Amino acid sequence: MDREHPPVSGGATDASGSGSNDFLLMTGQPALLGLSDGSISTLAPLFAAALSTGSSHVALLVGLSAAIGAAISMAVSEALSDDGKLTGRGAPWRRGLITGAGTLLGGSMHSLPFLIPHFHVALTVAIVVVAFELVAIAWVRWRFFPSVSVSRSLVQVTVAGALVFAVGLILGMS
Repeated sequence: MDREHPPVSGGATDASGSGSNDFLLMTGQPALLGLSDGSISTLAPLFAAALSTGSSHVALLVGLSAAIGAAISMAVSEALSDDGKLTGRGAPWRRGLITGAGTLLGGSMHSLPFLIPHFHVALTVAIVVVAFELVAIAWVRWRFFPSVSVSRSLVQVTVAGALVFAVGLILGMS
């Protein structure tokens, strides 16, 4: 079933009617890129550290360091990817900050449950947070990018997350 997507707000529409596209190119896409990358790329180191040590403290440190490192890397990469003139994607420093912030948010959300000192409780909460993150990312992709169906988005994001999560499990249990 095809669903009509409401217009995306976030900027005044210019004479060409591209305000929504500008918002998506300059804000939505960099934010989603960061959120997706942060959420998915930090799963393997976080869960490998958690399972190999059985320590909430170690998992928290590894998860947060992976999130911060990924945020810096993604911010710099996005800021250096283009100057925005050719692609119309806006100021590189702005896209870099947005991408970095999204990456930090995505990477740290499933690390924070390891503030819970009881390891098995923290691990369970972290897994639930990961599931919520992946569904939320799939929903955001569907909401802001009308060419992606919700089911297709859910499958793509979940498969990517599951693969990286599996790497963390395999390495953490070895």
